[in-house]
Amino acid sequence: MKKRVLLVEDDLSTIDVLEKALQHLGYEVRVATNGLEAVKMAVSELPDLVVMDIMLPELDGFTATRRLRENPSTRDVPILAATAKAMPGDKEKCLAAGCDGYIAKPFSHRELEVAIAGVLKGRPNKRHTNNE
Repeated sequence: MKKRVLLVEDDLSTIDVLEKALQHLGYEVRVATNGLEAVKMAVSELPDLVVMDIMLPELDGFTATRRLRENPSTRDVPILAATAKAMPGDKEKCLAAGCDGYIAKPFSHRELEVAIAGVLKGRPNKRHTNNE
């Protein structure tokens, strides 16, 4: 059974690139284009991983991440911040909001793969261990 990733991104060209990269890594990809949709989809679909943009319409990635951490059904889902916010302190803000890892755009497929591996190693998803 393929692992599921929720890609939270509002830029269509970035969605296309990241969706292909994640599929290449063996993930079934679902896409949310704003923070509110991301929270709803994560709660209903319980993905194995969330790749979260930070600058989003409706609800920013910081707030969406906090909401996922507050919900008992999604609090253990690993979250990787994948964002263009790359100024000093941005990584720390993402981690403080509840993200398990951070990668600054633009990044290579290999950098994405390494970042995902780090997030999954650091926060095993207890809900889906029977599917591995």
